[in-house]
Amino acid sequence: MVMFLFLVVALVVVVAAVTLAVLGGGESGPLPEVAPERFQDPLPPDRPVRETDVESVRFPVAPRGYRMADVDDVLSRVAAELAERDARIADLESALAGARAAAEAPRDRRPEEER
Repeated sequence: MVMFLFLVVALVVVVAAVTLAVLGGGESGPLPEVAPERFQDPLPPDRPVRETDVESVRFPVAPRGYRMADVDDVLSRVAAELAERDARIADLESALAGARAAAEAPRDRRPEEER
């Protein structure tokens, strides 16, 4: 019987606390609507993207995770910069190979000319 009374009293206390929280806690009205977070692209438009720039990218959370358009924009930008760097590296490597070939060619001809 004591256990039953304890449970009834505990139930009354919980119901009273919830009622007071709901009715008494709304002095300033309902919570204001929060504007959705907007993605602010931290990637610099005036210079190539660096590793630290990519590491600093943070996407605002949407109801189902992240906004696909925001993520797609950043990935497209990074992919374009990587393709540009790869093309630049290929150009520099071919120029270096040509310069090395040109530098080695006169060395092979010189001993023949001296003979």
